[in-house]
Amino acid sequence: QVQLVESGGGLVQPGGSLRLSCAASGRAFSSYAMGWFRQSPGKEREFAAAITWNGGLTYYADSVKGRFTISRDNAKNSVYLQMDSLKAEDTAVYYCAADPNPRGFRLRTGIEGYDYWGQGTQVTVSS
Repeated sequence: QVQLVESGGGLVQPGGSLRLSCAASGRAFSSYAMGWFRQSPGKEREFAAAITWNGGLTYYADSVKGRFTISRDNAKNSVYLQMDSLKAEDTAVYYCAADPNPRGFRLRTGIEGYDYWGQGTQVTVSS
């Protein structure tokens, strides 16, 4: 199985940018679809972005589309989330997750199917 470790979170002002990284262990990483989720206190974990095993297709939640960019580098066993034009509403703990059973180019947008999760990294957007 795979272990995931997020990094890159922090405190930024509204309108600022952050790039989150997720480092994965395991030889099978390149065959996994990957996703980013976020969770604010008292709320359900919600989907933010996902990417296919080869990076050929991405999908974003409406709340982040146009501002966030997901990418991956299979040679480095890493997935990234570039976050631009950050808003206070983006404040959350961000988690990367791995789907070990991707369905071709169909991306999952719920937590179901993502069998591996990182511990999360805090992103706080505040002035």
